[in-house]
Amino acid sequence: MDYVSALVPPVVMAGFFIALVVTMVKSQGGANKAKEDAAVDAVIARAEAARQAQPK
Repeated sequence: MDYVSALVPPVVMAGFFIALVVTMVKSQGGANKAKEDAAVDAVIARAEAARQAQPK
């Protein structure tokens, strides 16, 4: 019976990890992809503008 109690935590963690990966893969793309891409582009553009505005 000791082997069962030793195997349960890794199996449970593996199950949660697989569920996390599946959720992340399923949430990629879809209807919100354009909004997410636009938000990332805006943040990058803002950071680039701030970097260029700094005096050298």
